[in-house]
Amino acid sequence: MKQVWSAINQNSATIYHRRPSLPGWPYYFALTQIKISVILTFILILLTTYIHQSQPMKPVFFFLIMQLTFSAVTAQHSKPHPTAKTSPSERIPYQAYLFVYFTGNEESIFFALSNDGYHYKALNGGRPVMTGDTLGSTGGVRDPHILRSADGKTFYMVATDMVAANGWNSNRAMVLMKSQDLIHWSHSVVNIQKSYPGQDSLLRAWAPQTIYDKKTKKYMIYWAMKHGSNAPDKIYYAYANSDFTALEGAPELLFESPSNKACIDADIMEKDGVYHLFFKTEGNGDGIKQAISTNLTSGYVQQPPYLQQTKKPVEGSCIFKLNDGSGYILMYDMYTSRKYQFTFSKDLNHFEVVDKDVSMDFHPRHGTVMPITTAEARRLAMH
Repeated sequence: MKQVWSAINQNSATIYHRRPSLPGWPYYFALTQIKISVILTFILILLTTYIHQSQPMKPVFFFLIMQLTFSAVTAQHSKPHPTAKTSPSERIPYQAYLFVYFTGNEESIFFALSNDGYHYKALNGGRPVMTGDTLGSTGGVRDPHILRSADGKTFYMVATDMVAANGWNSNRAMVLMKSQDLIHWSHSVVNIQKSYPGQDSLLRAWAPQTIYDKKTKKYMIYWAMKHGSNAPDKIYYAYANSDFTALEGAPELLFESPSNKACIDADIMEKDGVYHLFFKTEGNGDGIKQAISTNLTSGYVQQPPYLQQTKKPVEGSCIFKLNDGSGYILMYDMYTSRKYQFTFSKDLNHFEVVDKDVSMDFHPRHGTVMPITTAEARRLAMH
């Protein structure tokens, strides 16, 4: 994994026109709270002392001087963009990204790292970090979604409990996972049909995701379900219990298509007090749309335009905010093309393709990206 971390570090030298030129791993050494004048003064004192004593500089002091110099430069570059307004939570120093996904060849959990949100390297030699047969009741998991807790100390992951070879109407459950370090995970299976009444006609439960509800101070899980062969897929929600091992109550309807068509693969992003629910619509022109609301659990209004920037089939959209605050990435699975398309937006309404800036050494299926710290990225890469 040291090779992976080295490759990620090398990408930090790349500069994109959509984001400021920010170093990658040097943040790990940056003394951002110390004024540059103080650092430079200290360096000058060290140099003057050794020159005065006419002694050769010991390697440890040479390293210290180089580190402080690099820190000074890093601190200068790490100043907030003059036009960017950040809240305290947005000032958390995330410098990397974790991509969680499954593949077309194996319905298990895979990890990949990026230091800029554009270039990704698979972890664990491209092998699963958790195999589906150890997690799901069906022997496989798909569509993983990962979320950091509100206090930043815990990680929650959910996934579809499903093996596609058993048929698209073969699953009734999801897997809930929890970790303190991104390495060690506990998990539990929630079977909707067995757990709650009125679910006899349930055919499938797909693509669960989690979001923190600021009002209730609980974690809300939302996913698509289809009841009966003639009904479309709709988006439902329920709150997880405090241990993140089960749901507190029966699923409730979150969103359905106004044209009574299927909607799946929901992903919610909050921006300026507005919740943007991205989803795939089917049966009336397939593609990615969004519905918006000022209330997390109700009132979503579907917006007219399709957001995908391709004519090829897409699904499994994921929206994430870039760590530098320059905008958002909406990515989606071009499942018949064995690739992802990345699009960039500043306002969550207008998107432009940035595929030329993107690289991966793997072929992911429906997954999600979460910002992480340098220390977390290093721990994952070295594991």
